[in-house]
Amino acid sequence: MKKRIIKNTDLEIAPINFGGNVFGWTLDEQLSFGILDKFTEGGFNFIDTADTYSWWVNGKGGQSEEIIGKWMKERKNRQDIVLATKVGSETKEHGFDISKKHILKSVDESLQRLGTDHIDLYYTHFDDNTTPVEETLAAYDEIVKAGKVRYIAASNVSPERLIESFEVAEKNNFPKYVALQPHYNLVERAKFETEYAPLVEKFGLSAFPYWSLAAGFLTGKYRTEADFETTTRGAGIKKYFDDKGKTVLAALDKVSEKHQSQPATIALAWLLANPLITAPIVSATSERQLQTIFDAPKLELDSEDLEILNKASK
Repeated sequence: MKKRIIKNTDLEIAPINFGGNVFGWTLDEQLSFGILDKFTEGGFNFIDTADTYSWWVNGKGGQSEEIIGKWMKERKNRQDIVLATKVGSETKEHGFDISKKHILKSVDESLQRLGTDHIDLYYTHFDDNTTPVEETLAAYDEIVKAGKVRYIAASNVSPERLIESFEVAEKNNFPKYVALQPHYNLVERAKFETEYAPLVEKFGLSAFPYWSLAAGFLTGKYRTEADFETTTRGAGIKKYFDDKGKTVLAALDKVSEKHQSQPATIALAWLLANPLITAPIVSATSERQLQTIFDAPKLELDSEDLEILNKASK
């Protein structure tokens, strides 16, 4: 499998980013270890988490980082993993926060849970929209110089604040974001394509979309109202089950039948066909789900496939 370089870094990754929000939530520690083992055995090396996963379970989070840290310690494979985590999300204990004080405290706590001395990619998870950009970047400058973080990235940051971040970084010789983690998939296209894609091009960012499969909707598992009752994410993804969503599922069925593949594989291959996308973020809770992920980088969609999918998802 051909690896990709995260732009403006020396980090080399396989083109799928495993989303660690399932660790400590829908997967316990033992099952998480099994999924991580299979993921890396498949030739993949890029793992994404956040300091607050899964705060909706215990109120504060930390479980995902702890599980990944224990797994890396047991497998003695930290040097083989490109590790991303995040700071700034809310919990039941505090609101969104990217102040210098919070970042300096949070990075040390993440390092401890992960059992490592450095984080490869450290995200502004959510912007609090109150902390001055200079303060946030000054904190990142400090932890990069200390060797705690190699590179920084952004997720839920407005286009305006993202642009300001690059201006402030240039002016003050602070670290610049090297990647963007946007919400982007076949049923959620408009915001990324109109507001963020031009910035990804302008600033030379690598893009790692989250909710790549629309929280499971694009797997094609959910075809009736009753299907949404079978998952903890049902309420969040039922909104996609409208005329557009059904049209997208039909297009995925058509293209997956042509390639003797699965809808989830096709949805990921569609993302990977976009030159702006470096590696979609996707989770799995079984080996069968992992296989659909593994197949995506091997599948090349032709112009007819892309036309069918693009027309259905517009």
